[in-house]
Amino acid sequence: MGETSDFALPNFTIDLSGQVAFVTGATSGLGWRFAQVLAACGAGVAAAGRRSDRLEQLAKTITEAGGTCAPVPMDVTETDAVGAAFDRAESELGPLNILVNNAGIPDAQYATKMSMDLVDRVIATNMRAPFQLSCELARRLMERHAPGRIVNITSIGAFRYGGNGAALYSITKAALARMTEVLSVEWAKYHINVNGIAPGAFSSEMMEGMLTRIGDFRNMYPRKRLGETPQLDSTLLYLVSPASEFVTGTIIKVDDGQDPK
Repeated sequence: MGETSDFALPNFTIDLSGQVAFVTGATSGLGWRFAQVLAACGAGVAAAGRRSDRLEQLAKTITEAGGTCAPVPMDVTETDAVGAAFDRAESELGPLNILVNNAGIPDAQYATKMSMDLVDRVIATNMRAPFQLSCELARRLMERHAPGRIVNITSIGAFRYGGNGAALYSITKAALARMTEVLSVEWAKYHINVNGIAPGAFSSEMMEGMLTRIGDFRNMYPRKRLGETPQLDSTLLYLVSPASEFVTGTIIKVDDGQDPK
C-alpha cells in the first residue's frame, strides 16, 4: 500500500511542452520574467498587457531564444476584453491550460486621501480582473474536460501591512489570497488547481516607485536586500508543473524572511 510504482523517482518535472499559458502584466517586472520562464520550459505563452511595444519586444526576445509567444494587448479592467483576449491567444497558440494572474497596481496613498477613481482602479485591477480571468479559463477548461493551473500573484502585504500608504493594495491582495483558497475548493473536482505566490519586496518598476516615495527601507530586512525576479522561477514552475498535481488552495510566501511572522 505504501509503495507506488507509477511515479518517477523523483516525481518532478518542469517540462511544459504542449501547455499554453496566459500571463497578465507581462510588460515588465515579474510578468516579463514569468513569460520567458514558462516559454523556456516549453509552454506556448500569451503575453498580455497594455503596452503593445513592450509585448512585441518580449515576444521577439522569447522567439529568438527558441520559445513561442503571442503578444495580446489588453486592459484587464475592461470587462469585454477578457473573452476576446483568450480567443486571440487560443487562435494563435491552442487551448489555454495555465493562467498567471500577475497584473496589479499599487495605491500609493493613505486611505482617507484616495480618490474614488483610484479606489475603483485598484479594486478592478487587483481583485475583479483576476476573478473574471480565472472564471473565464475555468469555464473553458470545464467545457473541454481538461485540467488546468491558475497561479495568483498576491503579496506578503496580504498578511502584514507595513503602513506607508498601501492599505487598499494590502486589502486587495488579501482578497486575492482568499479567492485562491475558495476557488480551489469549487474547482478541485474539475482538476483545476488554484494556487498563489505571495512575494515579499522584489526589484520591479512598482518597487522603484515605492523606494522613491518613502526612501530606502532595505536595512529593515534581516538580509538587507530586495528579491530578484529569477528567485521566483522555481516557485512558479512548481505550481504550474505536474510536480504539484496534489497541491491546490495554497499560498506560498517567498519573502526572504522579510515578514516578521
